Amino acid sequence: MHSIQSEKPQKRSDIGGQAVLDGVMMKAPDAIAVAVRKENGDILVKRDPYVSPVKKGSWLTKPFIRGSVNMVLMMKLGMKVLQDSAAMTGALESEKPSKFEEWLSRKLGKGADKVMMGFAALFAVVLSTGLFVLLPNLPARALRDAGWSLIAVNLVSGLIRIAILMLYLYLVGLMPDMRRTFQYHGAEHKAVYAHEAELPLTPQNAQTFTTLHPRCGTSFLLLTFIISILFYSVFDQLVFNLTGFDMGTNYFARIISRLLLLPVVAGLGYETLKGLAHADNPITRALRWPGMQLPRLTTKPPTDEMLEVSIAALNAALHGLPEGETTPEGYVILPKAQPVTA
Repeated sequence: MHSIQSEKPQKRSDIGGQAVLDGVMMKAPDAIAVAVRKENGDILVKRDPYVSPVKKGSWLTKPFIRGSVNMVLMMKLGMKVLQDSAAMTGALESEKPSKFEEWLSRKLGKGADKVMMGFAALFAVVLSTGLFVLLPNLPARALRDAGWSLIAVNLVSGLIRIAILMLYLYLVGLMPDMRRTFQYHGAEHKAVYAHEAELPLTPQNAQTFTTLHPRCGTSFLLLTFIISILFYSVFDQLVFNLTGFDMGTNYFARIISRLLLLPVVAGLGYETLKGLAHADNPITRALRWPGMQLPRLTTKPPTDEMLEVSIAALNAALHGLPEGETTPEGYVILPKAQPVTA
C-alpha cells in the first residue's frame, strides 16, 4: 500500500495594484497589466513581463532594507503606468501641449515625455519634503524653549504631519476626476480581496468586499508616520543623552537627521505593514486599524463597470492577455458587451 502524503498548499502570492487614469494596474510576481475603459465603453488591456531590477538574495531584499528599495521601485513603476494609461485612453493625444512641452519636444524628440515625467517626480519629491518634513518641524525650537520634552515635540510634529496628509487627501478627493480615480482604487482593492478569497472573479463577488485593504499604500504612509513619532523620539533622546546635543533646538540638524533616517523609518513601516497584513488576530487587527482608516479618503465605492476593468487587469496579470482583437499598439480590446469573468 502506498502512503498518501497531502501536498502542502502553496502560499498565494501578494498582488499589488494601483488606480490609473480611467483604469487599474495590477502587479503579479512576474507580470504587470493595465486595463482602462475607453469613452466608447471598450476595455483596453496591456500586459508586460516584470523582472525585478533587484536580484533575488541580494542585500537589497533583506528585511528593513527592502522597504525603502520597494518604495523607490513602486514610485518609478507608478509614474510609468500612469503614462501608459494616459496613452491607452488617448488622453495624451486629446490634450493640447503647452508651449514649454512643444519646445521640449522640438529639442528632445521622443525623450521629452521622460523628461516631463522626471520633472513631475522631482516636483512631487520637493512638495512632499516641504509638506511632511520642513513644515511639521518648524515649531520644534519654540516648543523646546517653552519647556516641552523631546517626546512631546516629536508627538506634535508627527500629528501636524498626519493632519497635513489627511487634509491634502480630503481636498484632492473633492476634485471630480480624482474621485473617479479613487473609485478605481476601490475597485482594485475589491478585486484583490476576491482573488485572495479564491472566489470567481466577477463584479458581483468583488462587490461583497470592503474597499479598505491592509496592504494599501495609503495605510503604509500613515503607519510610517506613526512609527516615525516613536522612532525619532527614541533617536533624539539617545543623541541628547550621549552627546548633550538637543535636536529640538537646531532646525537644520533636525531636518537633515529626518531626511537621512527616512529609509530606516520606511523600512520599519514596510516590515510592520507586511507583518500586520498577514496575521489575523485581535492584536494585529487593533494595530492595523488606524492604517485601515486613512484609505477611506482615497477609496470610493466602485461601479460594476469599474470592477470589470479591475478584474480584466487582474486576470491579465495572473494568466496572460485574453483573446481578442488587438490595436496597432498591441492592446487587447474587450468590447463593452463582453462580460469579464475569470
